[in-house]
Amino acid sequence: MELYTLSDLGTPWCVHVVATLRIAQHLEAGLVEVDDLARAAKCDAPSLHRVLRHLASKGVFVETASGRFALNENARLLLEPAARWLDLDAFGGRMAHAWSTMLSAVRNGKPAYDQVFGRPYWDDLAAHPEIAADFDDLMGPAGHGVPDPNVLIDGDWDLIRTVVDVGGGTGTLLAEVLKAHPRLRGTLVDMPRTVEQSCTTFQRAGVADRVTIAAQSFFDPLPSGADLYMLKSVLSDWPDTEAKSILERCAEAARPHGRLVVVNGVSPDGLDAPDPNLLMMVLVGGKERSLSEFRSLAQSAGLKVEKTSPKGSERFLVECRPL
Repeated sequence: MELYTLSDLGTPWCVHVVATLRIAQHLEAGLVEVDDLARAAKCDAPSLHRVLRHLASKGVFVETASGRFALNENARLLLEPAARWLDLDAFGGRMAHAWSTMLSAVRNGKPAYDQVFGRPYWDDLAAHPEIAADFDDLMGPAGHGVPDPNVLIDGDWDLIRTVVDVGGGTGTLLAEVLKAHPRLRGTLVDMPRTVEQSCTTFQRAGVADRVTIAAQSFFDPLPSGADLYMLKSVLSDWPDTEAKSILERCAEAARPHGRLVVVNGVSPDGLDAPDPNLLMMVLVGGKERSLSEFRSLAQSAGLKVEKTSPKGSERFLVECRPL
């Protein structure tokens, strides 16, 4: 029955386990016997055999003879860089185990991440730098590709001289914007641990001489007086109260003549689509907002929505100015 297929948790966990144990990589290296694979992966051979046989029945790996396995097209996907996010010993484990808190999140309307990991999500990242580094990678090109620097809806950069990337992570978007517009200067705002990694980003892009680093929280007063403030993939990480506070900081920093562009996290009204941010709901209580919801939130924070991308655009952008 389709319902039972949809509710199967065994297969996804098997995929996570073989990704964590790097079974595809061991097969690629020429190990095909389950005993050899288990020794290389430092795990129990009979248990691994059961997992691999299950996955083979689902079309991942091929059992060419009893206890002998080979890669197939689906299994080769585990060799790709994106498969690192399945690793249960790294950030992928945080995402995977967080799903078990969904019932609590739905019942209470609040994330229950701390029930599994002992701390709220952001505190957990701060306590585990290696996991936080994985998160930073996921938010950068390794997870989302090279950012598109065309963040202005009308494409008119003539009046823009200074740009502040609020919560800009390791600086990948700001670097692309500065590369595309050589006369601009930029400021990157994010937590000290994250912005430490931005030096390499800016040096590789050849724009390090045009960047200022603000190692701080975006809940604190932001560098003021810039022409453009950018918020990319930030607001959907936060519930309304915190999202409003971030927008308030952007509004006060942008006054009187600056503007704010929001990239990701807002969807056109009337868009009948599944929520793309259920993971954010269970991790941090964040959510995707409709344009109407965002417009109301922005107004309460001292911002007026002035422009939005056409509804069918590949990316939905929202531009605001301070009230």
